[in-house]
Amino acid sequence: MTVKKIVLALATLGVALTSGAYAQSAKTLRLGTEGAYPPFNFIDKDGKVKGFDIDIGDALCAEMKRKCEWVTQDWDGIIPALKNKKFDAIIASMSINEKRKEQVDFSDRYYFTPGMMIARTGSGFKQNALKGKTVGVQVETIHAQFMEARYKDVSLKQYKTQDEANLDLANGRLDIVMADSAVLDEWVKANGGAAKFER
Repeated sequence: MTVKKIVLALATLGVALTSGAYAQSAKTLRLGTEGAYPPFNFIDKDGKVKGFDIDIGDALCAEMKRKCEWVTQDWDGIIPALKNKKFDAIIASMSINEKRKEQVDFSDRYYFTPGMMIARTGSGFKQNALKGKTVGVQVETIHAQFMEARYKDVSLKQYKTQDEANLDLANGRLDIVMADSAVLDEWVKANGGAAKFER
């Protein structure tokens, strides 16, 4: 989808927003993101929010000729914060599902990344044999919902951030983590191949 089409979607529906967010168009547009989900959104060493979501948001603001500012918010509270007007729209790699559509409006989807499970190298992990395994996911994600619905016989641990789950995997406190493949790919590269991919 081109930036202009995304702008049109944002102006009419919103990336994820509540109605009336654009009534006061002269004001600074506040964009909410998590800031803890690289490569899509993260805080760099200088304390600035960066990532693919940020690039998209900045391009939208430039196209609309609007002054924008970024607001970071813990993932499990990002929709409540939007509804409480902490910011005007969410740009944070939020998957579209029916539960969320009951609370916010979405633009058209502008990218897709599949989910993935990873385990430490040499673990013998098989996706069809997870019984008794301890699996880490980020709270309030589609991956948490998937694991709860599909795998009733695993020990599921939910974390506030994906980084916390990944750290527990690296330290041997989890057998497996599940998240977006692009996020896990980035983490594995940054951690010297400490884990292997398993689809």
